[in-house]
Amino acid sequence: MKRSRTARLAQRIAVLVPCYNEEVTIGAVIDDFRRTLSDTNIYVFDNNSSDRTIACAREAGAIVNTVREQGKGNVIRRMFADIEADIYVLIDGDGTYDACAAPILIDELTTLGLDMVVASRTSDEREAYRPGHRFGNWLPTACVIDVNLFGASRAAFSSQPDGQAKGRHLRPAPPGRRSAALKENGLCKV
Repeated sequence: MKRSRTARLAQRIAVLVPCYNEEVTIGAVIDDFRRTLSDTNIYVFDNNSSDRTIACAREAGAIVNTVREQGKGNVIRRMFADIEADIYVLIDGDGTYDACAAPILIDELTTLGLDMVVASRTSDEREAYRPGHRFGNWLPTACVIDVNLFGASRAAFSSQPDGQAKGRHLRPAPPGRRSAALKENGLCKV
């Protein structure tokens, strides 16, 4: 573990947080990741929030950017275009992730020389998700499995639909860059 922590410290890690109306949770999210990954920059990309998301993120010490084109896809494209790093940790600002899983996944990425790490966020706690959130994550995944798109079979997924398409991922970087965007599994609490 010590060797992988040294490898992690040698990398430039950026925590990227796309946000839309997350004033209630964004401060705690930033604090948790700052405690867990103290040697990183945390970037919040706001997507036209009508609440105090921007102010709360700045107060918590994040570097804040605004993306006017509505939609999470627009925000994510802008984040990867604007921020230079060796590893990207992509999270949501809604507070449904345990920050302490990030070092574990980053260590896995660097130690094994991986291009991408994906972890699924799930929780049995009802308050971890907004009303309708679980159904909203489950429905598209269930449709993809049942429709059998791209030749995938139900067996290929090897688990129940659980919002696999949403959250954090460690993914390959654009040419010339290493990147990581993280979708975590709630491995521990900060």
